[in-house]
Amino acid sequence: MTRMLPLMFIIVGVTCAGIGMVTGLVLGHDTLEPILAWSAGGAAVGLVASWIIARKLINS
Repeated sequence: MTRMLPLMFIIVGVTCAGIGMVTGLVLGHDTLEPILAWSAGGAAVGLVASWIIARKLINS
């Protein structure tokens, strides 16, 4: 699990952070702080998703 989680986060976390950034931009938040907040929120979602995916891959 400890090896699988970083590999999943490289793909899933960065993708979710990018989705969060685009969401913030679409909503009209075009300054640094909101963009960073949306990106951090997306990365947090990506971390949880990576953990769930890695756990399911290891247990299957």
